[in-house]
Amino acid sequence: MPTDAVDFQALQFTHRRHADQNAAAPARHPVVVVGAGPVGLTLAIDLAQRGVRVVLLDNDNTLSTGSRAICFAKRTLEIFDRLGCGQRMVDKGVSWNVGKVFFRDAQIYRFDLLAEPGHERPAFINLQQYFVEGFLAHRAAELPAIDMRWNNKVAGIEQHADHALLTIETPDGPYRLRADHVVACDGSRSTLRELTGQQSTGRVFRDRFLIADVKMKFDRPAERCFWFDPKFHPNQSVLMHMQPDGIWRIDFQLGWQADPELEKRPENIIPRIEALLAHSSMAGAAFELEWASVYTFACTRMAHFRVGRVLFAGDAAHGVSPFGARGANSGVQDADNLGWKLAAVLGGHAGEHLLDTYAQEREFAADENILHSTRATDFITPKSEISLLFRDAVLDLARHHTFARTLVNSGRLSTPTTLARSPLNTPDSAHFEGGMHPGAAAADAPVTRADDRASWLLRELGDGFCALVYASADAARIALQLQAAAEGLAPLRVVHVRPCEAAAHTEVMHSLVDHDGFVAERYDMVPGTVYLLRPDQHVCARWRQPSADALHAALERALARH
Repeated sequence: MPTDAVDFQALQFTHRRHADQNAAAPARHPVVVVGAGPVGLTLAIDLAQRGVRVVLLDNDNTLSTGSRAICFAKRTLEIFDRLGCGQRMVDKGVSWNVGKVFFRDAQIYRFDLLAEPGHERPAFINLQQYFVEGFLAHRAAELPAIDMRWNNKVAGIEQHADHALLTIETPDGPYRLRADHVVACDGSRSTLRELTGQQSTGRVFRDRFLIADVKMKFDRPAERCFWFDPKFHPNQSVLMHMQPDGIWRIDFQLGWQADPELEKRPENIIPRIEALLAHSSMAGAAFELEWASVYTFACTRMAHFRVGRVLFAGDAAHGVSPFGARGANSGVQDADNLGWKLAAVLGGHAGEHLLDTYAQEREFAADENILHSTRATDFITPKSEISLLFRDAVLDLARHHTFARTLVNSGRLSTPTTLARSPLNTPDSAHFEGGMHPGAAAADAPVTRADDRASWLLRELGDGFCALVYASADAARIALQLQAAAEGLAPLRVVHVRPCEAAAHTEVMHSLVDHDGFVAERYDMVPGTVYLLRPDQHVCARWRQPSADALHAALERALARH
């Protein structure tokens, strides 16, 4: 499936009868992932690259319709890089760092999400969800460990002590299969959530928004623009993003009383777009309405993301409002957290308790996302006269006062959750001024490889546990000690990072040059400092001068073997 000339909106995948349907007894598989959206595809690819065979089921045979999720964050792009398809996303997507906030007719301020140098990926790209799914599906098709089954709908599940038994409906009849573990990535209307007797609870917001995908030539930079109470759409808010192929995504707040069916009619959408264009000095510009939808949103989550042999991820587990781009990004990060843990359990490196930490960590992340999303929604759509007065006063002050801009909330944009309370972390035993605390997602930085090729730190970490050793004169001995300490627990990659003037030690480890000093700065490195990174590139321990016993204990802790 070459991706350069594919119409992903028209693409249909072929359903094929599987040999499992002819078996006398239900076939058994290590992992069955349900749902081939961005989250399910991400998890399947991650597992396959770790050597785990996975069955991926989807009840449909097409990709998503319309833009839906469009903002994919730097951390998500770094995950896609590790999966082998990040560059396709960036090449197709529209990169942006700058956002502008308007109140009525005036721009009150702008912000830059990536003001510092030394990062490979932009803060965000805008890319329609169907492109993301298409690129992931193409990557999945390259991996023989993924058994992709379209038009396979889960209709029943029975949980047993060591497996789950699934009933699957297909166009050519039902069948059953067993799975050591099932991962529900089947969206906000999750069938598996219903079949397991679970529910999501939280807050539903009494407001409606219109999404319009508009194709036009619009002479405006690739920036996020958010209007509060503009003249072209009074007493409401509007959000606009540029997407690839000349498509602009516009979100119009409508209010709770709006009729969704009436608002989706082109004759009602087009005047709204014309008013926005006139406000932007583009009156009369030609455009074409490509797709529209009206939505009401909620901030909800399941009580527990693990229910026996079933683990829940993405919208199946949690839902947020679209302001801040926290839905798809947090779902991909769910998959990133779960993939290595499933692989470690199935590979015998860890016990079942490691899967409980997936639930703990991602429930915490969901709560953080819901908090940010709720605060943004309350600011954007005030529900009382007092709330509206407060919001408008903040917006007025923000024109001239920096302190007030910290109170403006048009959606705190997605960043990776720091898992500071994770039971997999080893607390610091030495003093650090700053750097990457245990639980934080690793920061990228430019480096030079031993073969003098320019690269990036995150690309050199591998997909397992990694020890970063900084500028040690005794790096070779330390590397051998660290690898010996990891023996019998999990494979460990040792990477020596050194400033330009330090000697290389390429004979025993991967060696990188921190030529701009960003690694030392971002990780608070001094000679001898060692960071231990998990396979999902979150920090789990750090030391100024580690012992082999300390590393061994930290690895045991990171694998939940205590």
